[in-house]
Amino acid sequence: EQIRVQLSFVLQAVFAQQLLSAASGTGRVLACEVMLATAAVKNLIREQKVEQINTVIQTGGKYGMVTMNQALVDLYKRQKISYQEAVTRSSDPEDLKKLLQKTLSVTS
Repeated sequence: EQIRVQLSFVLQAVFAQQLLSAASGTGRVLACEVMLATAAVKNLIREQKVEQINTVIQTGGKYGMVTMNQALVDLYKRQKISYQEAVTRSSDPEDLKKLLQKTLSVTS
């Protein structure tokens, strides 16, 4: 418990990165997940509710937070990566497919 409390006090941000194959067939594209240590994130760490952090990241766009799936959807929409690359590199492909469906139906 003490380690969680200490981590919640010192944590500033976490970045997760993946290099993906570019849709063009040459080169790589960076996908980046960003979590900032907001009060909500710090509280979830202290309360041992880390499984809820992804939800905070999903709704934390106004703070600059982005989930990996949101980053993959953005890259796919901008035709930087293929659909297959997005699905293959997602840690939650079912969520990614739902997000793609929702996002693409809104923009159509």
